[in-house]
Amino acid sequence: MQVSSMIRNAVLWLWAVSALSVMPVVLYGQSFSGMARVDAGKSTITGSGDEVLIDLYLSQGVPYRVFTLTGPERLVLDFREVDWSSLDPAELYDTRLIKDVRAGRFRPGWSRMVLNLAGPFGLDIADMRIDEASGAARLTVRLTEMDKAVFAAAAGAPDSPGWGFAPVTGRGTKATKADHDGPNVIVLDPGHGGLDTGAEISDLTEKDLVLSFARELKEVLVRSGGFEVILTREDDSFVSLEQRVSVAHFNHADVFISLHADSLSEGRANGATVYTLDQEASDAASAALAERHSRDDLLAGVDLSGADDVVADVLMDLARLETNPRADLLAKALILGIQEENLPLNNRPLREAGFSVLKSPDVPSVLLELGFLSNDRDRGNLNDPAWRARMAVAITDALKAWEIADAAAAELVRQ
Repeated sequence: MQVSSMIRNAVLWLWAVSALSVMPVVLYGQSFSGMARVDAGKSTITGSGDEVLIDLYLSQGVPYRVFTLTGPERLVLDFREVDWSSLDPAELYDTRLIKDVRAGRFRPGWSRMVLNLAGPFGLDIADMRIDEASGAARLTVRLTEMDKAVFAAAAGAPDSPGWGFAPVTGRGTKATKADHDGPNVIVLDPGHGGLDTGAEISDLTEKDLVLSFARELKEVLVRSGGFEVILTREDDSFVSLEQRVSVAHFNHADVFISLHADSLSEGRANGATVYTLDQEASDAASAALAERHSRDDLLAGVDLSGADDVVADVLMDLARLETNPRADLLAKALILGIQEENLPLNNRPLREAGFSVLKSPDVPSVLLELGFLSNDRDRGNLNDPAWRARMAVAITDALKAWEIADAAAAELVRQ
């Protein structure tokens, strides 16, 4: 395996010294099909006093659902096959009861509208009427202000047949890493996607830049030999945070790298930064995962379907005793690889945070901020194919060096 001797030796040294109640959720599954178009000229969102009224006019009826979420308070409308291209969400509403409206592709065949609410406005009425002659549809949704605690208790996406994510394809959830030979599996996670654009500067969006880089990095990794590479999204689709982690589990990833290029309105942040899971976030992460994920998706190859929250929590903590040092070593290897390519690093390149995508207990996971779109130099670099190629080489060398150090650590444990 060819890898820079400087990185290899440095990483080995690092290893050695480290050794959706009270409020209803509305769900409709009418047997409509085809692409619906929104009539932007007739559709409105208005509000007054303690009431918000949403009127959406569509070229035809489609299956839809409506629910609320907290943190912050917002209303979500999911649709099958709606074309939003004629709509500017910012022109749809004129009320202080709505902070922001976003609409766009949710994932292939799905679309979503999200309303950020100015307070706890719960669902009162949701009704779609279809014109028998033309087939055109009018969706009316009314929200009324309610107690914050009541709103929170009823919020959440419904678990309903036909609306969940399609199963992730891959090696299957029951096998373990030891059950497969061959190249190490690297899952690259291009951040954001779909209606979640991430950072935006001029005509550049984080979601597009990191997807392009992920594709380029995948090609370099595969051509270097020794890696199988899987992307959590292959196009401009929205992928939930939980689904991103699930992709790693289903494919028995050896490494999970989430790719981002953020923007900061204050300060002068620049250069690459690598994040690992904050230790203080680990216990909370275990509890959250035990509550929110399917039991058999918590640990690849470990069936927790009969375990209660306490047992699941303990098993995940045990898994992290092995995984966290491996993730720390991976982060250090990435920093060394970037340094060797003389690429810009942040003045504090190694950091910890409680990012959701880092909370897998059994897959070494890091989040790599390639740079900051808010910084002129970083923005130029991220838009430069030659710079991206050098960064791809740096990450590839780092992963090869990490493999050597990780294998050495595993052999020592076996002895």
